[in-house]
Amino acid sequence: MTSLTLTAIPGLPRVKPGDDLSQLLSVALTENALTLQDGDVLVICQKIVSKAEGRVVALDSVEPSPFARQIAASTDKDPRVVELVLRETTRIVKMADGHLICETGPGWVCANAGIDESNGVGPGILTLLPLDPDASAERLRSALAPAPDIRLGVIITDTFGRPWRDGLTDVALGAAGIGTLADFRGRSDLDGRELHHTMLAVGDELAAAAGLLMEKDAGIAAVLVRGVRWNATRGNGRDLIRPRELDLFR
Repeated sequence: MTSLTLTAIPGLPRVKPGDDLSQLLSVALTENALTLQDGDVLVICQKIVSKAEGRVVALDSVEPSPFARQIAASTDKDPRVVELVLRETTRIVKMADGHLICETGPGWVCANAGIDESNGVGPGILTLLPLDPDASAERLRSALAPAPDIRLGVIITDTFGRPWRDGLTDVALGAAGIGTLADFRGRSDLDGRELHHTMLAVGDELAAAAGLLMEKDAGIAAVLVRGVRWNATRGNGRDLIRPRELDLFR
């Protein structure tokens, strides 16, 4: 019988800029009597990655532009927050009813360019998305893999809203070791029909599953996933972004 287990990793301290996140994770694993095995996947909340990498900004250091002040006046937002959002944004996708939906980074589309005011390093300090979550995931994978011959996957997640669906869910921003897509094209369904379009977003599915244990007020920022059948997966976090030429909704 195929099974998948998810184990929350408690005990991580409040991460600060400059902290060695791989060391903190290693200590938390040891304290919880968890030993990484071949094929394991560590799912890690973006927030602690960003904080360790120094992707934080104090609001007091931000001088809003006239454009930011204009948007802030129409959206009932702090103009300094709007200024930070604009700095992280490559394109404003939608602005209405006090919401700013932005395209940022390699092409993520999310509220407020992924900038977060909750669970930061201190009052008035906002957390930005990592500059390159795939590279961040690879650094953690390299540092945490128990041995060169033990396959370890790392997925860095964030919580996004979704078009046409209510509620938030966790998605994979970055990945290393394990791929984020499983390609079923060319295979057949139970009736023998050839599949032409089926690509499973394994990275997002694992992120969402781990997110069930990462409640915002529980202090759980990492989850160990065991039993993933990942041999057929490929790609990284960037590969989950639909190319502009294939996106019917941009």
